[in-house]
Amino acid sequence: AWATFVLAAVVVGAWYKTIHPRQDRDWQAEVAHGVTADVDGPIVTLHNVRNFYWTSDSEAVPDWQTVTVNLDQLSSLDMFTSTWGNPDLAHLIVSFGFADGQHIAFSVEIRKEVGEVYSSLGGFFRKYELVLIAAQENDVVRVRTNMRHEDVHIFPVALPDDKRRDLFLQFVGLGNQLAERPKFYNTITANCTSTVFLLVRSFQPNLPLDRRIILSGRLPEYIDEMGGLQGDMPMDQRRAEGAITARAQTIGTGQDFSAFIRGDGRGAVSN
Repeated sequence: AWATFVLAAVVVGAWYKTIHPRQDRDWQAEVAHGVTADVDGPIVTLHNVRNFYWTSDSEAVPDWQTVTVNLDQLSSLDMFTSTWGNPDLAHLIVSFGFADGQHIAFSVEIRKEVGEVYSSLGGFFRKYELVLIAAQENDVVRVRTNMRHEDVHIFPVALPDDKRRDLFLQFVGLGNQLAERPKFYNTITANCTSTVFLLVRSFQPNLPLDRRIILSGRLPEYIDEMGGLQGDMPMDQRRAEGAITARAQTIGTGQDFSAFIRGDGRGAVSN
C-alpha cells in the first residue's frame, strides 16, 4: 500500500511539473491584456491601460488605452481595499496620482478564462495565471463601488518621493516580466497582496512578514503600524473617513470619479 501511495505521489508530482503558465488562452475580456510599459527617463508609456465603461457587475464596454506619464509629476500614492462578505479578506488596488490630476491604478488579478470561475482551492494548484492590470480608477474602483457594491476604502500612503517612484517602476517591471514570462496565481504566495508586498520589500527589505498580508482586510492596520499611512489618527477614524462606496454611488454625470471620491468638491480624503 505504501509503495502504491509513493508511486502515485511521484506520478502526480511529475505531471504537476508539466503544467506551465501560458499567454494564449481565451481570456475573459477584463483580463485580456496585462499592462506593459516603455521607460525613457522620467517618461513612462503604459500600454493596455484599462478604461472600461461598466454597465453591470460583469459587463462593460471595452477600452484599452496607451497612457504616458511623467514620473517627475508623481505626487501621491493611495491604497484601496475592497471587501465583500468576509471583512478579513480584501482585494488590494494601488493607485498613483500625478500633478495633472491623473491616476493610474494597479491591480494584481487572477487571469480567468472565458467561462472560468474563481476557486480559492484551485488557486493553490496552478489553475489560474496571474495578470497585472493597470486601469483608470473610474474603471477598476468604480466597478467595485457602483456595480458590485463592495465595501471599498481608500487610505493615503506615506512614502517618500523616491520610494514612491521606485514602487511605480516595480509595478511597471512586473508587468513587463509577466508579458515575457507568464506566472501562476497562488492563493497565498502570489495573490493581490503578497505580490505587492514582495514589490515593496525590494526596496524595504526589513519589512516584516505578518499574517495580515494574508488576512488582507486587515492590511491597513499592518501598514499603519509600520508608519505607512498619512496623518496621525485612530484606525477607526481612518476607516470611517476612507469609506467611499456610498459616496461613489452619488456621483453625477460628467464628474471626475477620482476627484469626487476624494472630496474637496473633487474629493477629500487628502493626499
